[in-house]
Formats: sequence, structure tokens, C-alpha cells
Amino acid sequence: MLGFNVGTLVVLLGLVILVFKLRYLAMMTIPKLFNSLCEKSPVAKLALQGSSKALGTAIGAAIMWQCSTALSTSDTAMMPSYIGFWLPSIAQVVMLIAMITWALRLTIIVQAVVEYWDDDDELDGAERTLIGAVESVIRFCIVVFGSIFIADALNFDLTTMVAGLGITGLALALAAKDSIANVFGAVTVLLDRPFRVGDWVLISGAEGEVINISLRTTLIRTSQDTIVSIPNSNLTSKPIENFGKRRWRRYRPVISLDLDSDPDAVQKFAEGVEELIRNDENTMKEDASWAKVTSIAKDSIEISCNIYWDVDGGADEKEARQMFLLNVARVAKENEIMFYEPRVRNQRTLN
Repeated sequence: MLGFNVGTLVVLLGLVILVFKLRYLAMMTIPKLFNSLCEKSPVAKLALQGSSKALGTAIGAAIMWQCSTALSTSDTAMMPSYIGFWLPSIAQVVMLIAMITWALRLTIIVQAVVEYWDDDDELDGAERTLIGAVESVIRFCIVVFGSIFIADALNFDLTTMVAGLGITGLALALAAKDSIANVFGAVTVLLDRPFRVGDWVLISGAEGEVINISLRTTLIRTSQDTIVSIPNSNLTSKPIENFGKRRWRRYRPVISLDLDSDPDAVQKFAEGVEELIRNDENTMKEDASWAKVTSIAKDSIEISCNIYWDVDGGADEKEARQMFLLNVARVAKENEIMFYEPRVRNQRTLN
């Protein structure tokens, strides 16, 4: 029938059924083998379920490849010559594509493994940076080596291809110089670590939180909740301001008092504000923190403050500022001090 004998058709049909059976079996079995990891990490469950189908297909295609190779050389099997020639190659290519797909889908399990061994069940910036870098490198290697194996399966002359790449290498390097610069920029970031995922940075006029570092770009989420994609090549030539590496938050408010305020009351007020600063639980570098009268302008008395706070983030800093300013208002009320108000001062002048 169509150049096949009955036995060959039965074997080929059985092989096709076997491929689908193995695909289903792998999909059902592999997640159960890693049940503890899947229960702790939804990422691992998603990776294993998505990659198991591809692994089952790869195993079935490998069996199809070997069996079809044996059939094409068997004296008892009968099939058209072009089928005997192309069927093993097609099965091999399907196997390789399935393996590449399986490996690519499995790369996200890097995050699941790190989460599994993480003690505090929360990934910090360094861990998320490492995960993104490892996943990018693994995907790059899988695509490169997978392409080489597929070319070999399709009987391309790899020696000629390598020689051709040597001839055109310079042209490709010139054409892809930006991509190569981005890769080197990513390597520089990973080695020098000027910032990590989760840090608040200012790069080339873009300010926001670093959410991802890949081989080509670094993604920043701004305060307007937009995403800015910065080529990694810019990271080696542009200044990077990392707010996440601040050892303290400096706050330098200037308090303007009414020019007619009693000098003794002003002194008590300044001493009270300085006491607030020193007694604040967030204050550090107490020797360098103060509140002093620094100038007398034509309309106001200026009290400058210098405060160093040890707070974790922007929200904590805003909370500390609010408490400090409200306490300053309370101290002013206790000492019967009026803050400088231009409209009131102008009204007095007119009167």
C-alpha cells in the first residue's frame, strides 16, 4: 500500500501512538516526582507541567528516530526510498526542537530552586538579579547549541558554515555591535553590581525601581508606573545614581519664624527642635544633627536643621518627616512662636 508493506505500516502507526502515550505519561508523572517542590513554588509547578509535554515528545521522537533508522536499513521492512531517507531526519529534528522547547520552558525553574532554598521565603534584590542573569545566559546557550544540533541533523556542512561565519564574522560584528555592547554592559552590571533588582536608581534621566536585568536591557518602573527600557550599553558610559545604597537619608528643612518673635522664645524653640531631632528613634549621626538660628532676614528669622535618618525606604522617610514637622508645630505652640507668613507681614507694614 503506497509502497509500504503491512508490517511496516503497523510499526510506524505503533510508533506514532507511542509518541503521544509517552507525552501524556511524562506530563502526568514528572510533576509528581517533584511534588514537594511544586507544592512550595507555583513557578516550579508551572515550569514542570509546561516542560513535561515537550520532554515526552522528545523521548517519543527519539524512539521514532532510532526505530525509523532501523526500519530504513531492514531487509524485511518495505517503504518508499524518500520516506526511508527523510523520516529519521524529521524525527531527529522533532526530537531536538522538543528538547530545546523543554529546556527553555524549564529555565524558569531557576527561580523555583532559589525560592526553595531561601530561608526567609522572600527574594531580595541580589537573588532576583542573579536569577534574571542565570536565566538569560541559559536561554542564550540553549538557542545557540540547539541551532547547531538542528543544522547537523539536517545534514548541513558545519565545517563550511564555520568557515563562512569566519568570513562574515567581521560584518556581523559591525552590524551587531550594539547587541554585543549590551551583553558586555550586562556582564559589567553583574560583576561590578552598581545596582540590583529592587534598587531605586537614576540612569540617563530615567528614575525608578529596577525590576529586571537581562542580557540586552534593564527595565525600570518609574513613579508614574511606566516601564523604561535602558540598553545595557548605556550602563557602562552613563553615571548611575543608586538611591538604594544610601547609608542614611539627609533632611535639611529651614523653619522661618516671624521677625517680631521674642529672642528668648526663639532660643527655647530652637533648643526644643534640636531635642526633638536627638530624641527621634530614626536619627543617626547625632553629633552632626542640629537646629540653629542661621540668619535674620528682613522679614523673618531663619532656623536651619540638619537631620540624618536611618530609614528603609521612601514611605518610612515621609512618615518620619510628618512626625517631625508636627512635633515642630507643637513646640512652636508651647513657646508661643509664630511662623513667618508673608501676607500677615505685609498687612502689618500697611497698617
